[in-house]
Amino acid sequence: MNLIAAAAEPAFVVPVLLLDISLLALLVIVAIAIVRMRSLFGIVMLQGVYSLVSAAWFVSLDAVDVAFTEAAVGAGVSTVLMLSAMLLADRKSSPVPMRRQLGALAVVILAGVAMLYAVGDMPAFGDVNSPANSYVGMDFIAKTAEEIQIPNVVTAVLASYRGYDTFGEVVVIFSAGLGVLLLLGLNGNAGRWEAKPNGQVINDRTAPSAAGVEDTRTVDQKAEGDA
Repeated sequence: MNLIAAAAEPAFVVPVLLLDISLLALLVIVAIAIVRMRSLFGIVMLQGVYSLVSAAWFVSLDAVDVAFTEAAVGAGVSTVLMLSAMLLADRKSSPVPMRRQLGALAVVILAGVAMLYAVGDMPAFGDVNSPANSYVGMDFIAKTAEEIQIPNVVTAVLASYRGYDTFGEVVVIFSAGLGVLLLLGLNGNAGRWEAKPNGQVINDRTAPSAAGVEDTRTVDQKAEGDA
């Protein structure tokens, strides 16, 4: 009986399954690389790669709208904001002692165990009788063509039925971008600030010295020179 059911499956199921497994494995590899790296620039770039791979995985799952959002926000806007924020930070992160990582590791392990425990109660992928495809979901599917006249039900839900929620998400993204711009400075000072490990911040890296030569000394070096 199982052999008959397996033979009745479409021929494209196995390649798609292999593609999904490959994309998930690539996500795990990229995530491990992000955790192990100390270069902030490399981390930001790998986060963009992670978002692009996630978008490709969403396309494989026929969630094109979610893939578009992930590619635009995760790989696009978030990467730009992170690179802009790097102007106020060091280029490499300081090593964190192992004892300070145990708490975060415990939280990750507990969350992972809880998620694995909940997987058994999830409906099968594509199950027409799942809660997502029943009750209100079926009403949306039945009435979208008549009320919204948009062939894509997901697009109709995001842009019409839950339009206020989508508008709120756009406001949140706009507020985050505006906050980063305010932190960087809207008066042309972006790139002229440098964060120091001891908490001191200087903003005169490009200020000319008395001899007309660019003064690139740090605060500590200037204090020693004045003394």
